[in-house]
Amino acid sequence: MCSHYEALQEYNSLPGEEVLLTDRYTPLLIIEKHRDQEEREKEICRSGPGFIGARIEEYKSTTVDQFFRPKDNGRIPRAVILQGNSGHGKSLTAQKIILDWASGSLYQNQFALVLHLSCKELNLIYSKGVQKSVAGLVSLSQKFTPLVLKTLKDLPQKVLLLLDGFDELQFPVCEVSNSPVKDLSTPAPVEVILGALLKGSILSECHLLVTTRPSASGELNKLLKRPVRCTEVLGFTEEGVHEYIKRFCKDDEVWKNVSSRVMSNETLFTSCFIPVICWIVCTVFRNHLQKNVEMTNSLQTTTSIFVNFVSILLKHHCWGLKQPVAALLKSLGQLAETGRQKQQVLFSKGVVFNTVSDPTSVPFLCKFLVKETVDMVEMFSFMHLSFQEFFSALHYILSQDEEMIKELLASTRHPKDRIHRLPVIQFLFGLSNVKVMQVLQKHGLNPNPQSKEQLKEWVLYHINKNSQKKHVMRFILHCLYELHEEEFVKSTMAIWGKVSFVSISLTRTDCWVLLYCLQCCPTIPSLELKRCNITADKMRLLQPALSRCQELGLQHSSLSYESMQQILIALSRQKSVGRVWVCVKTITPNTVQTLLRFMKSSQTADVGFFAAIVDETLKLESVLVLEEAVDLLVEQLAQDRIVRIGGGYPHPRTFDTKLQKDYVVQVIVNAPVTTTTTTDTPHTPHTTPPMCTTAIYRPKRTAAILNLRSPEVS
Repeated sequence: MCSHYEALQEYNSLPGEEVLLTDRYTPLLIIEKHRDQEEREKEICRSGPGFIGARIEEYKSTTVDQFFRPKDNGRIPRAVILQGNSGHGKSLTAQKIILDWASGSLYQNQFALVLHLSCKELNLIYSKGVQKSVAGLVSLSQKFTPLVLKTLKDLPQKVLLLLDGFDELQFPVCEVSNSPVKDLSTPAPVEVILGALLKGSILSECHLLVTTRPSASGELNKLLKRPVRCTEVLGFTEEGVHEYIKRFCKDDEVWKNVSSRVMSNETLFTSCFIPVICWIVCTVFRNHLQKNVEMTNSLQTTTSIFVNFVSILLKHHCWGLKQPVAALLKSLGQLAETGRQKQQVLFSKGVVFNTVSDPTSVPFLCKFLVKETVDMVEMFSFMHLSFQEFFSALHYILSQDEEMIKELLASTRHPKDRIHRLPVIQFLFGLSNVKVMQVLQKHGLNPNPQSKEQLKEWVLYHINKNSQKKHVMRFILHCLYELHEEEFVKSTMAIWGKVSFVSISLTRTDCWVLLYCLQCCPTIPSLELKRCNITADKMRLLQPALSRCQELGLQHSSLSYESMQQILIALSRQKSVGRVWVCVKTITPNTVQTLLRFMKSSQTADVGFFAAIVDETLKLESVLVLEEAVDLLVEQLAQDRIVRIGGGYPHPRTFDTKLQKDYVVQVIVNAPVTTTTTTDTPHTPHTTPPMCTTAIYRPKRTAAILNLRSPEVS
């Protein structure tokens, strides 16, 4: 029995290819709670770590080994419903339950026999009109029939019948209370036998575990014997996403890269709670990393991941659709846009049925019941807000009305409306990609060819009018990445010219899309990243494109020595960088040694080096370290360089120190000074050279006086 369940075929497996279930299966978040309307709205709209983390905190989780424990009222359930949306891992969980039982690690004291019924196989039996007995239906093979039959007769209370995929049944289950099935050996239609098993009119003492999509859980609940426990699989936890990626990729370097990519992309990370999407992401990213393909140049946009997800669900999770695929996708787009305009994520049954034909068979919609005073109301939603935004964008790209996209793009000028429209616009760029359009056409869809030109005109407008608005330009970078059209990105970046982000936190995904846009260009006149939370890790990510920058400015007020070292190592791989500014916490002799090695190995014309010392008063020990660092610079510099060393709090002063004939060191310290001339001006780190003062600098307790000379000011 173990051999039958220990391996699985994935969506892209070739004949004969399989993977071990234990190499893939990752525990899922399973809850035992009916969420109310407010809880569902909050969950659908959350994103990032808060989305998954909040579900763990707010909902009581359970595990498969607890399914048949006594309920709160003390009654032991005879039937358990495991519901979950398409691609959330219900069938894989069912397979893992059987494997663990057969391996001796689950339900050993509870069940002597676990039987598996696949609803897909039951559909085949029904379509052939073949009658089966109970024993024949539940037997794994003919040779096990005597053993199965004996256990069913002698120990029915020790039998677990696992029915996988109730929502996939293509025939009505018999609800007749007086079933004609009286024993285990009498043949009967499959719908009659199944109804008798679920209702308990035969094998009343055996236990049931049934998996289904929520859209069919209400119907299933009416058919089951009592007591019933209802559980729901919500997908992966944050730890589960990491564990799945690690299991999938195996190679440490590959899984760390994939995990980092996923975690830094909020939309992608939120979507990866769905196991199928996590599988798509892992498959695409792992293949490129293992083949050493440049990942920024290959199509791995968020939109392309969503399109792949739609394609897989259409192929493997749609049964008995009553309308063509193209019509279905268009109706979902219309429903999504209706909700977006009303800022609505939950839909009434009437609205959904007026828009989508037979929504209960559609894997992209979630159906659930909500209590309303003394009644139960059916409602629907998309799996997450990001999927609603995706289908809303699909609605626009398929519309032949050019004014629709024009009005959508124009509406971004109003700040209060912008937040609800930007994700849709970003998906619009992704759907306008040539390869993505080809996938849509395979499903019978015809995207509006004029939409791409409208989107390009919108980008160029903002490049020309809003290039100094950092938040706008960051969003433009993401749109360019989703479009993934190299020549257009190249021309757009050439118009932009000086790329500057100041006082805006850039995530790793922001750096990723920036890298793609920079690599589309032969040269970048200037790249300035000032107070953007550029860590050494992000610097390594940007490193391949830095040699294209004629001028480079980096500043971070709390960069550690280790991070600074990594940045300089990354920069040293470049042939030449025009100007570099690096800001660190404190300049020490180690800092100086690292700087010297960088300067000797590079062709950087101008190196700026700032120390952000944040103490209100500078301690004596710190001053001594700073002086030693200056001495080291003076002794070891082998060619003319300009090195700025400084502190920014509270009111830094600037000194030009002619310490040796060929070397100029500008020292900015956060310490008391004695001014001899009054040409003080506040120091501006990016002004070269800064306005300076002639002063006496007393770094030690002794009265040693250094001769300082101010630079000539024209």
